[in-house]
Amino acid sequence: MSDRLVEANVFEAMGGEPAFRKLVEHFYSGVAADPRLRPLYPADLTASKEHLTLFLIQYWGGPGTYSEQRGHPRLRMRHQPFAIGQAERDAWFEHMSAAVNSLALAPSVRSALLDYFEAASLGMINRGA
Repeated sequence: MSDRLVEANVFEAMGGEPAFRKLVEHFYSGVAADPRLRPLYPADLTASKEHLTLFLIQYWGGPGTYSEQRGHPRLRMRHQPFAIGQAERDAWFEHMSAAVNSLALAPSVRSALLDYFEAASLGMINRGA
């Protein structure tokens, strides 16, 4: 399967919405216990979980509910108020990688997800060391 084909079909290849919900739940279980990241999130993680789930579903080829509810993703703009340095980025990627690796995914799908999360998380850094 070519990389382009994988990216176009990740939503389906992962098993649709239930797989993305499982991914996000696993990710946020790590965030909730991480002293580096927890202060960056609201006390109640419910909305954050839902926003990330809907964003990922839309990004990877599922329904466009995220944009219908919240408009254009504008990831850098939405994350600008939060101090994200290399340490925060690394912690975030650590938890997301663990969440991806917790799922039984085809290697090409796992690779596509991890490549995206690595690049996207690097782009969120907005503070120096």
